[in-house]
Amino acid sequence: MASGTITGRLRPLATEAGLLAILFAFYKWGRTVIEHGPGQAMANAHRLWGFERQWLPSEIDLQRWALGWDHTAFLANVYYVGVHFPGTALLLVWLYVRHRPSYGRVRNELVVLTAAGLVVHTLFPLAPPRLAGVGAVDTMLAVGPSAYPAAADGIANQYAAMPSLHVGWALLVAVAVVRTSRSRWRWVVALHAPVTVLVVVVTANHYWLDGIVAAVLLAGSMALVAAAGRVRRVRRARQRPVPVTAAPLQARDERDEELVAA
Repeated sequence: MASGTITGRLRPLATEAGLLAILFAFYKWGRTVIEHGPGQAMANAHRLWGFERQWLPSEIDLQRWALGWDHTAFLANVYYVGVHFPGTALLLVWLYVRHRPSYGRVRNELVVLTAAGLVVHTLFPLAPPRLAGVGAVDTMLAVGPSAYPAAADGIANQYAAMPSLHVGWALLVAVAVVRTSRSRWRWVVALHAPVTVLVVVVTANHYWLDGIVAAVLLAGSMALVAAAGRVRRVRRARQRPVPVTAAPLQARDERDEELVAA
């Protein structure tokens, strides 16, 4: 195969890989830059906790039940730290290699969801349950491994619990796989979403509402991407030249000849 052909095939892949690397880097950087400190985040946490208790079960009760099993804290920490980024990246690679027509849609949904999440982080700083003084156990501090350093200046802002992009990305993975694949194994992959919801609560990194808001943002992102796709298709259809068939031209020429003969 000619080197030009190889380069032509690898260039789109390299471009997509670069774009995704920028997205992940922006996600990490954005959550660090929008550091608000504990004051407003703790106040918001206490208000949210009181609001949740009016209609949602307690995250603390679920955590206490789950931690009654051996190694639950460690396994939940490993899942929280080790699956979030790799799982999402693996989905994108799978789509790009095996289901290219679906890749662009899911990539755009991920970008819009992440951008919306960063906006909410900025507008509503929120301390997670493990830092809010509501009685939750900080499993990452207790047994590790931890996604966060001792200070909130590392890979992510610890006071940006709302929304849970762990849940949002996991839901996107589940929806994309179920929507794209016809294999029975797609339902196994889809379990990543409920498992992630359980993990973020057991590790006391998120409240129920963090996941609910992430799901709403994902639905909005999907609707926005779908609407943009419809607009692009309409524009392409309008710009496409209308083919002129030979039959009408021939009929017109025959009519002209008849008029001349008459």
